[in-house]
Amino acid sequence: FFFQAEDGIRDAQESRGLGDVYKRQGDPSMKTGLSIYLYTCNKSMEHEAFQSSDGDMLIVPQLGTLYITTEFGKMTVSPREVCVIQRGVRFAVEVEGQSRGYVCEVFKGHFKLPDLGPIGANGLANPRDFQTPTAYFETLDVPFKIYNKYIGEMFVCEQEFSPFNVVAWHGNYAPYKYNLDLYCAMNTVTFDHPDPSIFTVLTCQTDEPGVAVCDFVIFPPRWMVSVSYTHLRAHETPEHLVCRLLLEKK
Repeated sequence: FFFQAEDGIRDAQESRGLGDVYKRQGDPSMKTGLSIYLYTCNKSMEHEAFQSSDGDMLIVPQLGTLYITTEFGKMTVSPREVCVIQRGVRFAVEVEGQSRGYVCEVFKGHFKLPDLGPIGANGLANPRDFQTPTAYFETLDVPFKIYNKYIGEMFVCEQEFSPFNVVAWHGNYAPYKYNLDLYCAMNTVTFDHPDPSIFTVLTCQTDEPGVAVCDFVIFPPRWMVSVSYTHLRAHETPEHLVCRLLLEKK
């Protein structure tokens, strides 16, 4: 199953929660901080659905493609892609064999694109490259188990029909995915290395401007064309350093 117990218990017959908690900072009951989980699975969810009442979830597959069905439609998320599923959205996951990856859940706010500042209108992750599902519905009148994670604990209820019965939707509170190969990396062409925030794909900000709960950053293949300015050694004079830098430029 895609979701397993937070206490580390592995039950082959029943999904009980998210996988191992890799890192937690803050408290979902106070709507502060985040949790990072590791997941492993090799079996699809059948007549089951999951939702988190604690926060938005950023899912990063490392091995295996995830076939995700949400109330808004279907998404196929492969390695080198990421997806975000917001608080309260029900979904189920199908897999083909062994799968593993990471989940980052933020307890307050939502993931958004970082401010580009002097970069301008284009660069980093462009809005046009994010994809949302097309409406999909099914009319299954079979028992469904709905798992709800609330304040770090798992609750379950049963209903006699599929939760994926939404015929149409509109608005901007919807799951989405992004192909990391489309990321437009920015870099320096003179000297010094830019702040790592220049490689931010998505960010979740706090109430304090400029302070983030979480920054999702990647370091994709890119040209490194700037001059490497090294520190002045104890035995070097400024003149020696200038000569060495001129040689490095050549």
